[in-house]
Amino acid sequence: MDIKKLQTLVVDALEDVKGQEIVLFDTTHLTSLFDRIAVVSGTSNRQTKALAASVRDKVKAAGGDVVGMEGEDTGEWVLVDLGDMIVHIMQPAIRQYYRLEEIWGDKPVKLGAAKRKSTPEAAEAAESKVKSKHLAANKDEPEAQPVKERKPAARKSATATTAAKKPAAKKVPTGKTVKVAPSKSEVAAVEATKAKPPKRAPKAAPADAEPVKKVIRRVKKAAE
Repeated sequence: MDIKKLQTLVVDALEDVKGQEIVLFDTTHLTSLFDRIAVVSGTSNRQTKALAASVRDKVKAAGGDVVGMEGEDTGEWVLVDLGDMIVHIMQPAIRQYYRLEEIWGDKPVKLGAAKRKSTPEAAEAAESKVKSKHLAANKDEPEAQPVKERKPAARKSATATTAAKKPAAKKVPTGKTVKVAPSKSEVAAVEATKAKPPKRAPKAAPADAEPVKKVIRRVKKAAE
């Protein structure tokens, strides 16, 4: 029997009887006597015997060979020899004492890799996944409707509102002179320049002063 098929049968048989802490190791690089070793814990003598019987019956039903079994009398440590694979079924105290994982555990095999698609359980699980995906793909999806977005109203700035309130300046037509009224200060300055100075009164002559003689010069008319 193929080693991959054999390890899959063993793991399934141990899980059927609720085996605890199942580990699987590749031992091809350590010995030529067997290729795989499995270690599992049973909580009682009854469970260890049931785990060993489950492995034996499942391998025989699949056409595999069971070389021998040891330890069924006490049930503390039951060994099942399958030729290419050895299964150690141990109670927790015995397993912790002997620590087989430290001796054979250089290359652990993941249980997910041990269960390939060749098993009927894995095939059924794969088919159910495919069907579920197919059914989900066939469901009618609601049509997406466009969403209308409302644009927010633009806020008027304070400067725009103040500018709107102010009256527009009057346009001055080109080519025409514009008369500008003079200011009050300019008018006052012009009036000051126009004001005449007051007339000065002639000085009175002193009493002792002599009368001024007026000299009248006669101009002779030139002979015609």
